[in-house]
Amino acid sequence: MAKSEATGTAPASELIDGRIRELGDWRGEQLAHVRALINAAVPEVTEEWKWRGVPVWSHHGQICTGETYKSVVKLTFAKGASLADPSSLFNASLDGNVRRAIDIREGETLDENAFKDLVRAAAALNRPTKR
Repeated sequence: MAKSEATGTAPASELIDGRIRELGDWRGEQLAHVRALINAAVPEVTEEWKWRGVPVWSHHGQICTGETYKSVVKLTFAKGASLADPSSLFNASLDGNVRRAIDIREGETLDENAFKDLVRAAAALNRPTKR
């Protein structure tokens, strides 16, 4: 189970649960789905609640955020530009030097195995190096 850190009074996991319920539509379902995939890929992941309501998954540094908008669930990888993406999951924020994002629209499916590989790679990139 993921550790949870919150900046407010409730644990981040409860705040994320609340966001999923609050959305009450495909975006909530998609956010819950990617959350489960992230937790399966990196069981030691920490869930955080930042920037006034953005779910964040971290392990030795930020892996990705899970933002929800009217027509998209956006998963922004903090160091996405440094990650190999052989399945071409990244489809947004492609011009930057650091971040990359995956925009999921209603009815779209995500390649679960490729996504979990990407999450594991992002976590591995955050691992402290021995000197």
